[in-house]
This record gives sequence, structure tokens and C-alpha cells, in this order.
Amino acid sequence: MADNTLALPYRRAAAWLVHVYTASGGVMAFLGLIAVARDDARTAFLWMLAATIVDSTDGVFARWANVRAYAPEVDGAKLDDIVDYLTFVFLPAYLVYHFGMVPDGLGIVVVAAMLLSSAFGFSLNDAKTADHFFTGFPSYWNIVVLYLYALATTGAVNAAVLLSLAALVFVRVGYIYPTRTLAWRRVTLSLGGLWGATIAAIVWLLPHAPRAMVIATLVFPVYYLVLSLMLQRRRQ
Repeated sequence: MADNTLALPYRRAAAWLVHVYTASGGVMAFLGLIAVARDDARTAFLWMLAATIVDSTDGVFARWANVRAYAPEVDGAKLDDIVDYLTFVFLPAYLVYHFGMVPDGLGIVVVAAMLLSSAFGFSLNDAKTADHFFTGFPSYWNIVVLYLYALATTGAVNAAVLLSLAALVFVRVGYIYPTRTLAWRRVTLSLGGLWGATIAAIVWLLPHAPRAMVIATLVFPVYYLVLSLMLQRRRQ
């Protein structure tokens, strides 16, 4: 009994440290905004990358530390959604607007579509399913905007892509949750790790990342989409 009592403060400290780790993404989003304001897109994308690493790993730490039992005062899922909105939605939307990545006159329209669609996307009751799928386009704006920036696509193409994805937030198709969807998880994590390492190299090389290298990494997003649609059909 004495040993358990002694261990409790350490377990609570570990659980709270995980929550702090998750919340640190909000600080990264703020630092990314500062970088954009200074016309430093590369640093902004580096902060987005760091925030994505936090988001990809905090769930593992949360389960290891059993945060629900030892830090129940904080709703970890709600905290995660708040941070994800800042890092995956707000920061890339600001980058799109600041760097004029869409045609003149459409900046506010496109950014509003990104911000509003994702606000509803995060809030809908079926946004995450019990079998670990995201419903509707899962607001990976940080990844989409990185590709558009690295490939230097035209403003018209950027607007069309961003507006189309904003609409897809409301289409009730399930997209895999890479770290939790059981089907093909080993393949997904293996390909995702390789893709993530290559994306990190691309961000580091900005604004002169080799175009062929950027295009080659599209293999994983295509795999992600095809697998999601295949599993969606199976689930139906």
C-alpha cells in the first residue's frame, strides 16, 4: 500500500506532462504565425512539422501514462482538438492568405472556407468513429498547403484544391486514422514513417526542395486515399 501511495504523485506528474506535451502544439502554432508574419515560410512549416510530430506521438504517451485515470481534470481529446485546429487549420490558413497563394479577391473566401469547414468538422458528433476513422476530410491543411507551396502551383489551382477539400469535410466518407485504424496499420505506419522523413527533408530544403522529390512523396497520400475509400466501401 505504501508503495502505491508513493507512486501516485509520479503517475499524476507523468499524466500532466503528457497534457503539457499536447498543449505545446499551441505554442508551436504561435511561433509559426510569427514566422509567417516575418515572411519566413520555411520556419513556419518547420513549426507545423514539429506540431505534427507531437500530435502523432502524444496519444501513445497518453495511453502509457493513463491520463484518464491520473489527470482526469483535463479532457485530453478536447485539448487535442483545440491544438489541432491551431496547428493544422489556423496556421496554414494564415500562410495561404499572407503569401497570396490564391487569386486576388479570393483570399478571405478561401481562408473562411478552410476555417469554417474545419470548425464544424472538429465539432460534428461523428468526426471520429468508434472503429477509429475520421469522417469527412480530416483537415490536413498543413500537408495540403505544404504541397501547394513546394510545388508552386498557380493561385487558381490552389483555390480549387482548397475549396474542394473544404467541401469534402462535410462528405461523410471515413478516412483512416493512421496510428489507430487496425486494417493495414503496419503497412500504413511503415509507409508513413518513410513519407514523414522525406517530408521533413523537403521542409528543410524549402524553398528549393527538388520538385521530383516532392512529387514522389505523393505516393503516400494516394495510398491513404485509396485505402480509406476501400475500407469505407467495406464498412458500408
